[in-house]
Amino acid sequence: MSLISVRFARLIASALLATAFAAPADERAALARIEDAYADMNDALGAVGLIDSGYAGSHAGRDGEAWSRMLEERRNAVRAGLAELQDGKLSEEDRRAARLMREAVRPTDASAGLAPVARCADASQPGLAYTALSEALYACFDELGNNIEFEGARHTRVAAFDLLARIDEPERRKALFMAFIPLWQAINADGKPGSPYRRLIGMAAAEARAHGSEIDAAARTMGISSASVEEWLTRILDGWRVASGETAIEPWDYRYAGGGAERALGDVVPRDSLQRLSARYYSDLGADLASMGTLYDLDPRAGKAPLAYADFVSRGRYVGGAWRPTVTRVSANYSRSGLGVLNELVHEDGHVAHMMAVRTRPAFMDLGDSLFVEAFADVPAWNTFDPAWQRKYFGRSAPEAVSLRSLYSSVMLDVAWALFELRMLRDPSANPNAAWTAITSRYLHIVPHPEFPWWAVRVQLVGSPGYMVNYGLGAVLTADLREHIAARLGPFETGDPRWYGWITARLLQFGMSRDTATLLREFLGGPVSPDALIADIRRIGGQ
Repeated sequence: MSLISVRFARLIASALLATAFAAPADERAALARIEDAYADMNDALGAVGLIDSGYAGSHAGRDGEAWSRMLEERRNAVRAGLAELQDGKLSEEDRRAARLMREAVRPTDASAGLAPVARCADASQPGLAYTALSEALYACFDELGNNIEFEGARHTRVAAFDLLARIDEPERRKALFMAFIPLWQAINADGKPGSPYRRLIGMAAAEARAHGSEIDAAARTMGISSASVEEWLTRILDGWRVASGETAIEPWDYRYAGGGAERALGDVVPRDSLQRLSARYYSDLGADLASMGTLYDLDPRAGKAPLAYADFVSRGRYVGGAWRPTVTRVSANYSRSGLGVLNELVHEDGHVAHMMAVRTRPAFMDLGDSLFVEAFADVPAWNTFDPAWQRKYFGRSAPEAVSLRSLYSSVMLDVAWALFELRMLRDPSANPNAAWTAITSRYLHIVPHPEFPWWAVRVQLVGSPGYMVNYGLGAVLTADLREHIAARLGPFETGDPRWYGWITARLLQFGMSRDTATLLREFLGGPVSPDALIADIRRIGGQ
């Protein structure tokens, strides 16, 4: 080969090498621009949710219309950028980032806000598509569920549940229980195959067969097969069946039977002290909620989301090399106080602490799998039923056995709903009243009343069929995490200033950058197991 040929070959090789290195650099730059648009999109999403919730008419100098335009513009920019992105030239981490963003901007995304966008009456219309029917049934929980009429007053669902745990007279408890009938009828009508819920669960089952369900997602998080989920749920419920005794309980008496701690302590929790008590506990855990700038929207009002939740207003990100902190909000409908209400707020503040701990790139700025998110929030929240916690924050406590029963009687309802949804999604032709009665009569010792669709009191059943598994099966993970943290770091029932930093570094900061199942296995040092939860349940019966 001549010298000229050699030089020419070298030039060609250099050009090819430069191209090989330039292309990935170009793709990384393109991905960075997409992530910037994605971060803006999420800020707009949070602002729209805040304004749609009714909390405020504007945010950061923009009204809802301006934020909605920005949301659509940035979403379109992300979609367009991802459509042109050459994933094959990206690193594995970058490909994961691109995949997560694609999932987030799919055209089938739900609306930004959680406030009802439909009317309850629409649910009775035949032929509604899945999303429209779900939104109509969701609205029923605002219009009817948050207006329970009892003894000349109206109560939210949460307040009615609290009253069921406190009212001493059985006939009054039954009357309050029956006050839910308008909500039940709106959800399940006559219970026949054409009822709103049965139409909804049929469509949800079809969606699950085509795309997977919350049950499947929960199984992946736990590192088990979908078939094992039912086995675990029934093992937990069977543990409760044995530990809780054999006395048969009417459904309107169930919350009273498990409400001993509520009756002993509910009156020492003033409504205006809820936020302060929760913040004090998290401060003792090393998480200064007071400085985090969270927006609290805790008073009931018409048109408000009928469930308690925490959400992002804006997600943390690096701006000019400095971290701009996350802003969050908590929404609930607290017309009265009580131990159960405080427990729920401590749970929602657990989500806040989780959100504030995440510090990663925009594509990964979320919390992880739903089951992990719900389970972690209960890690601190369950301590509200610990006598040592109660003595520190209330000045007095309920007996340990009473507090344990109060905690787990509520948890077992979540486990029962998880099993109910699993079975309904597997066989949507089943009668939901019969399915619920079979579970509650066998495992919760509740007198059968298949004539009442009293299962229809959780908004998640219609807002996101299958989601209850994240609470029911999530209790397994909560118990495992609590046991592991106590063994490694020490007890934290009454606080530990090291706790938040320790848990952030090992579990919370990663957002979506780590596979949740792998992260949990590494943190726990092995697979998740129901043994810790079942062992704790057995303490109720002194076993």
